[in-house]
Amino acid sequence: MCKAKQILLWGSLALLASGCGPDNYSTAFGSKRESDAKYVGQAVGNFTADEWYPAGRLGTTLNVTEGCYEDETPATDEQGLMTAFNLGEAAFERNFTLNTAPFKGLGPAYLRTSCLDCHPGYGHGKRQQFYRAGFGNGYLLVIYHPVDGANSDDGPYVAEVTGMPQTKAVAPFLPPVDEEQIQLTWVPVTEMESGLPMAFPDGEKYELIYPELTIPKSAFNTDPTPYDTGNQAVAFRLESTIGIGGTGLLDAIPEEDIKAQYQAEAPYVELNPAFWDKEANDFAATAWYTLAEGRFADGTPAPAGTKKLKRFTYAMTRASLQDGAGANAIWNITNVSRSDRPYLYTTKAWAKAMSENASVIAAIQADPSSPYYADGTPEGIADAVLHLLDPSTSQFDNAWHNFEPEMSDEQYYNFLVWHRGLSVPRARDLNREEVQRGKTVFTEIGCATCHRPSWKTKGDNYWAPAVVDGKPLPRYENQTIWPYTDMIQHRLYMKNGIHGSWCRTTPLWGRGLSKANTGAEDRLHDDRARNVIEAIMWHGYSKNSDAYKATEKFYYLSPADRQAVVAFIDAI
Repeated sequence: MCKAKQILLWGSLALLASGCGPDNYSTAFGSKRESDAKYVGQAVGNFTADEWYPAGRLGTTLNVTEGCYEDETPATDEQGLMTAFNLGEAAFERNFTLNTAPFKGLGPAYLRTSCLDCHPGYGHGKRQQFYRAGFGNGYLLVIYHPVDGANSDDGPYVAEVTGMPQTKAVAPFLPPVDEEQIQLTWVPVTEMESGLPMAFPDGEKYELIYPELTIPKSAFNTDPTPYDTGNQAVAFRLESTIGIGGTGLLDAIPEEDIKAQYQAEAPYVELNPAFWDKEANDFAATAWYTLAEGRFADGTPAPAGTKKLKRFTYAMTRASLQDGAGANAIWNITNVSRSDRPYLYTTKAWAKAMSENASVIAAIQADPSSPYYADGTPEGIADAVLHLLDPSTSQFDNAWHNFEPEMSDEQYYNFLVWHRGLSVPRARDLNREEVQRGKTVFTEIGCATCHRPSWKTKGDNYWAPAVVDGKPLPRYENQTIWPYTDMIQHRLYMKNGIHGSWCRTTPLWGRGLSKANTGAEDRLHDDRARNVIEAIMWHGYSKNSDAYKATEKFYYLSPADRQAVVAFIDAI
């Protein structure tokens, strides 16, 4: 894999990367294009000079070949953080094991052995034909009790499994969910609920598929199972990992500017009441995420209880990248503890089931070195298993809290530098008339309403946890960025859609290079869209969709304009 480490000379716009230059790069159409390097940094057609740099001059890599998703931002290099970045990258890529430091963790139940399993090529997860926790499978399970009918996308998570249900376990334990019993089927759409035909007016057809997921009662190794909790309705959805490049720039968008975007959209579309109080024309109380003790980039202390606006994950459950999706996942995906999260990611129901499983007790009894061995009696082992696997007792009861943090504070700091330091590849082909036409049409039909083109980062006074101890993270002050997202949730009402119905508008920057980096072009929250056309048409599956009108206009475009929109999306 060729990973460019370029020297950015903004005056001459030179890219000095042996063998990894952009002279002839693959496009989504599988062809080669003449170099556009001579145009980079110049205004062309309806693109400004800055639009070649989607993440600003401090956040954009000029590399556009295989491996470019791995590149650090220029800011990371300029701020002297490359050693920490590379060490943090190792934490992302390496498999964690049960006992081997410094990559120790993985247990007693887990989702993947490494972050890279879920983010192949540092990008979006790839569509799978079956659910198995392995490399390239970015899927996470959502198991919930549906409301308003068995097929509802809404409802609370079941308490018997974690919010990210685990399908792997370290012997002798059984996984909370046995993935061998998970059945995944891709179902073709025969007709659109909205009435849009499955062929464009010029005769070109498109195909849509969606996942159906079935997990029987026997797959759950918890006590009780989700089927035995008084609410027999149990539903399942898939969510795939999203691309991670440029998230440091999204973290730098000021809260007051996001508020202005909410205020601009609120009169015209229903916004999630959990985030926006329409009557007060202000954020709802639940739009804020409460942070632990930390510090801001300018050195100002941030006491425990400091609040930040939620902006990360599809459901926008987290705020501040440093306590966001990646910082959470390095703990719960591989079950690696650290000083600020020294307890396991498990549940009471699973702990109870394992403490009562005869095969588990017998296996531990045969291994006196096990941390669950206690006094060696079946009763003593069962008591140890019950208390050590239960996160509430292992976290708060000193008599049972004997797990030492597995990730050091220094390792965690390096991981945060890496996560905040990932770049976005530069735009491509902005000099082409088709791409310029695509930008115009994209705006005219209304796509840019939700996929807002640009933001400004201003001061980027980021928050960092106390364990960072004031050490610097990549900072992106006063950058104009082009992520193409409004940072707001909307509803598309797709068949077997996303849990919770609401989904943050996905940034489009850099996605045109997905095939070169991950080997696939799959899009949307569960990879149901195999290309850009399918992704767009899913926006118009239902007339209730917030994007239906824009999709309808796309449907009636000429073939040339339709292809121009695709070319534009692939270029940015």
